Amino acid sequence: MNKKYDVYGIGNALVDIDFEISNDFLTKHDIKKGLMTLVDEETQSTLINEIDPDNANRKSGGSAANTVMAVSQFGGNAFYSCKVADDEFGDFYLKDLADAGIKTNLDDIQRESGITGKCLVMITDDADRTMNTFLGITTSLSTSEVDEKAIKDSEYIYLEGYLVASPTAFEAMKLTKQLADKNGTKTSITLSDPSIVEGFKGLFHEVIGNGVELLFCNEDEALKFTDSKNVNVAREELKKFAKKFVITQGKNGAMIFDGDTFIDIEPYEVKAVDTNGAGDMFAGAFLYGITNGHSFAGSGKLASLASSKIVSQFGPRLDMKAIKEIQNRIS
Repeated sequence: MNKKYDVYGIGNALVDIDFEISNDFLTKHDIKKGLMTLVDEETQSTLINEIDPDNANRKSGGSAANTVMAVSQFGGNAFYSCKVADDEFGDFYLKDLADAGIKTNLDDIQRESGITGKCLVMITDDADRTMNTFLGITTSLSTSEVDEKAIKDSEYIYLEGYLVASPTAFEAMKLTKQLADKNGTKTSITLSDPSIVEGFKGLFHEVIGNGVELLFCNEDEALKFTDSKNVNVAREELKKFAKKFVITQGKNGAMIFDGDTFIDIEPYEVKAVDTNGAGDMFAGAFLYGITNGHSFAGSGKLASLASSKIVSQFGPRLDMKAIKEIQNRIS
């Protein structure tokens, strides 16, 4: 039976604000390079004003949002459960999703007053990205934002790992998976960030429970999640938690387990200028592929090419010209 949506995502709704900065700026402000750090609004505003508030590049973001956006851009159907405030940034966020054809739980309801979350993405000249995130109203993402009808109407759900850091969002993750299991919808999850895996490993185990259909992680996350020293050990351990999984390996491509065999996905050689959103794009292109008739190997190739395009530009979103070029090259 064909489902209405290929992917139902749930995650933090954040307006991404991108800037290029120097390593000295990170040192000056005692910011941990290459990691996502939660900050208060005052800290974030101070940093933005010191960099250059007039040259901010805004996009609707959040890890799972980037993924469902990729699904939609490639031609799939996606739904996104999230929480934004009744403010100007919330208006911007929902318009961006609507323009991409993504349905949300907020389409027909009055939003709460508050402050929409924002993520300051600081990109250094080595293409690394450091994120300072003020979650705003998305800290109160809860089971109220979970949409059972949309879950039932989807082939896959996609759980953003960052949600384990919030008690109410963690409950929303668990409920989403329970409803997916109840309605025969497959579960996919991303581990999101090495520091999140390290800090909340027990909660990931609780969400995953008796296993998921598909798990996404990078090599560092795989090692931390499985307490392993090398990726060959980690990949065997991951079989205990997921029927199928993807381990992205940056410039070395990716390793996919399709339930039977391991598939090595070759990287595409590019000059990286910004790694922000590469994993999100890989997951989105891959989920689009497997829900639209592509094999795991073919989906991996599509995802590898798409993520190589992402790292060769600034920002976590491709324009439609780049999407068409990728589709033409793969076909």
